Amino acid sequence: MASVVDQAKAQMDKTIEATKENFAGIRTGRANPAFLNDIVVDYYGSPTPIKNLASIGVPEPRTLAVTPFDPSQASAVEKAIRDSDLGVNPNRDGNVIRVTLPELTEDRRRDYVKIAKSKAEEGKVAIRNIRRKGKETLESAVKNGDLGEDEGARLQKELDNITKQQSDLVDSLLDVKEKEILEV
Repeated sequence: MASVVDQAKAQMDKTIEATKENFAGIRTGRANPAFLNDIVVDYYGSPTPIKNLASIGVPEPRTLAVTPFDPSQASAVEKAIRDSDLGVNPNRDGNVIRVTLPELTEDRRRDYVKIAKSKAEEGKVAIRNIRRKGKETLESAVKNGDLGEDEGARLQKELDNITKQQSDLVDSLLDVKEKEILEV
């Protein structure tokens, strides 16, 4: 039954990674290629993520350089970026599309902090749900006689400790992201 705790730990680790990815998509004062992760380009009739169609670099702190692998798709990539909810106006220089990110206002920074807090809370809820499922599995194993009561209690305590560690990790990730967003 220790595998229940190990499975829960593995699922929680995946949740932490998903939370990190969610944080990467939140804009800070610096340009980050992850900002473009949610943008989809119409590539010969099929919606394709921009990261599969182009290389994305950061030549300057507030500029992204997007270079499509297929030069004939540069206008489609440019249009997808322009139509996105990022609020940017890309400039095309041959095959390279430059995306200059505007300076963030104080109000916008606070909005991004709120978004980061909601993403962190989603991660913590997912971690608690994993804990709840693991706890239910352990309780049913004790009830069915597959596991002794002392061993079940020990495993539940171990599960609770792992849950607290993972939840604290989400909080520390949020603190780092919050400082990054508010940094001028």
